[in-house]
Amino acid sequence: MRYAVVAFALASTSFHSFAQEQGFTCRSNDPVVLQRMEAEHPGFTARAMEAKAQLAAHDPGILRGGGGPLIIPVVFHIIHNNGPENISDAQVYDAVRVLNDDFNRQNADWTNVRPEFLDLVANVGIEFRLAQLDPEGNCTNGITRTVSTQTNNGDFEMTQLIQWPRNSYMNIWVAASASGAAGYTYYPIWLDGWPEADGIVLLHSYVGSIGTSSVSHSRVLSHEVGHWLNLMHCWGDSNEPGTPDNCFQDDEVTDTPLTSGWTACVLSGASCGSALDNVENYMEYSYCAKMFSRGQAERMIQALTSPIAERDQLWQTANLQQTGVLGTPTLCAAQFTANLREVCAGSPVVFNDLSFNGVQQRAWTFPGGQPATSDASQPTVTYASPGVYPVSLVVSDGINSLEVEATNYITVLANPGAAVPVMEGFENMSALPSADWGTQDPDGDGTFTLTDAAAYTGIHSTRLLNGPANWSHVDALVSNTYDLSDAEDITITFRYAYAKRAPSNEDVLRVYVSNNCGVTWSLRQSLRASNINTNVLTTGGIVNGTFVPTAPDQWGYSTVNNISTAYHTSNFRLKFEFESGGGNALYLDDINISGMPVGMDQLVNSGSELLLIPNPATGHSVLVWQPMNSGLYQVELVDSLGRIVQQKTVVGQAGIRERSTIELNGVPAGMYSVVVRGNNGQMSTRLAVE
Repeated sequence: MRYAVVAFALASTSFHSFAQEQGFTCRSNDPVVLQRMEAEHPGFTARAMEAKAQLAAHDPGILRGGGGPLIIPVVFHIIHNNGPENISDAQVYDAVRVLNDDFNRQNADWTNVRPEFLDLVANVGIEFRLAQLDPEGNCTNGITRTVSTQTNNGDFEMTQLIQWPRNSYMNIWVAASASGAAGYTYYPIWLDGWPEADGIVLLHSYVGSIGTSSVSHSRVLSHEVGHWLNLMHCWGDSNEPGTPDNCFQDDEVTDTPLTSGWTACVLSGASCGSALDNVENYMEYSYCAKMFSRGQAERMIQALTSPIAERDQLWQTANLQQTGVLGTPTLCAAQFTANLREVCAGSPVVFNDLSFNGVQQRAWTFPGGQPATSDASQPTVTYASPGVYPVSLVVSDGINSLEVEATNYITVLANPGAAVPVMEGFENMSALPSADWGTQDPDGDGTFTLTDAAAYTGIHSTRLLNGPANWSHVDALVSNTYDLSDAEDITITFRYAYAKRAPSNEDVLRVYVSNNCGVTWSLRQSLRASNINTNVLTTGGIVNGTFVPTAPDQWGYSTVNNISTAYHTSNFRLKFEFESGGGNALYLDDINISGMPVGMDQLVNSGSELLLIPNPATGHSVLVWQPMNSGLYQVELVDSLGRIVQQKTVVGQAGIRERSTIELNGVPAGMYSVVVRGNNGQMSTRLAVE
């Protein structure tokens, strides 16, 4: 039976925080929640109480799996948005190590338990093994990775992104949030009729003792598995330790003293009339947990051998064979990742071997890199020259070997980058991505492309097709590197055209800059379809079919000049990011990046009406000028006989510097005039073409 998601905890449900330093609290035993669940699913509580009675009456018949440990196959689902929550395989392996130590009395600190409880420290006899085969029988290392912004919620909907059958695997989801807690799960009695919620959700910083976590956070998973196997907190069925009312309830375990609960490691603590509380128990919040009691071990074995929530199917030999956790791990996959796929020359790249299982030897090859080869699991490589480079890896388990090769895997950008000013009109390229502009299409549904359907100047622009099917998708157009280390100020201008499909469309175009080759980005402008005052993205109204701008007045003009001196670097980059709100196509043209050298502003503003950079020139020159009035202007290249060699129309804004590229490819050497004509007259200057 499937029950609707609830974003709160149920009674007898663990949904709590282990992070006392952040002030999180538990939220079980909420009467409002119970009433809501009962109202939405009549009989829900009664069925859970029936399962509780059945579980309490169950005779496990064994204590430690018939003399050996009961084995549970485990899968970790890493739900991430490419942030720190995308923890390493090593951190997962460490979490399993801690879990097995705690459940088999192999933790080094158990002997430090207070003498009064030392004889009660239990070897529970449960072993957790990462799955080696997935539900389809394919090779796995027991770790999946899913990219989703739902990692920031950590709720039921997030867990539904991926879940393996609960009668074959213990599902653990790792995320950037655990709904405001360090971790949470539900007792078997609630999960018996709610299999979709079966598993444990953990905040990434409480997984294992390394990586984004720490030793002090490493026992949270042991605590949550305790709940998953029917353990209450030591103070009973409540998520609020330290309250006097806790003395009137119990955890249904005979060898754990009655207690009000602890949030600090007070080893001499005694409450509720007990001589001494078991403060060092994993089911406390004391942050000095070291033990399960023998009674707790019996209760967990009882849950694991019971049909309630199908726990008794997990450790059966047939399932252990089906999930591949019996026997020696066999090498079955060679794969790797890198912390960066795009870097500037001279910057390090850290590679990580993700091959599985049982890897004993590695042989990396890094053409163009230093070092060129490595046998490390996480080698660091530096690339000295710009280019696109392959990477290969051969792994072996001592018997078998596998190889993986990735062509065009690492892109190395120039540092220092290209000279400025730059005017990109998309006229001299054949396709996107190009040597100067890259694209990002995380949803794989199409991104920025070169088009001749429309242009502000020339015949080409870049277009991003868009519609309701692309809602919330994000695509980007990203520049190569530019050398702005000598700039006094930086100004970016560009033309854009966009139309809505419906009045409610909420598309957004964002402009980012980077001063470190794209490692980090800083937002500098947002143009929104819904704005009614400034920074309006919509230029073409509402169009049902594919929008194609047909006149200059259907193009907008934007200036970005709020770029501080911190971005006057040799590896400056620019990014246009478009987030779809279901609207129509977006066009970009005439992207101008200028980094005025020291003194150039003064020259432009102190009597020189027109400035050509460079002059003399080959290939192209950029005309810098400042219109006195807003309106249409003609920019002309005129030869010595008065013939117009080149002509284009631009929209000038009063008081704002305009930069127009004069293309010189194919123009014979000689002296020319560059003329700007407007309604109020004309200006001209001389240009030498070499």
